[in-house]
Amino acid sequence: MNRLQKIVLAFIRESRHLARMFEVNWGKPLIIAVTTEGDTKKISTIEHAQYLLSRDWPVDDVARRKALIAIDDAMECMGSVTSARAAFLQAAQSAGFKPAPAPAFFV
Repeated sequence: MNRLQKIVLAFIRESRHLARMFEVNWGKPLIIAVTTEGDTKKISTIEHAQYLLSRDWPVDDVARRKALIAIDDAMECMGSVTSARAAFLQAAQSAGFKPAPAPAFFV
């Protein structure tokens, strides 16, 4: 790899890092029931959704992988947050989670 290629590669890596330094507006928090007893998780940011899918998800299926791609695209400003939220909800449903009613203070 020549010097110019190394510089370009370093620039690309740095620009991706900088792009992730700002928080992408996720909209209203999503609340999902994660147990049959009614325990819930509130997903307030796209970063939290990405973390859950990549590190704390009970199944590795197509819906999860599609949601991770959609979230990465939204975080890179290459896709919409609306699509990322929809993909996340599809992955949650595929994993057996149910949407939970929002507490009054979130409405």
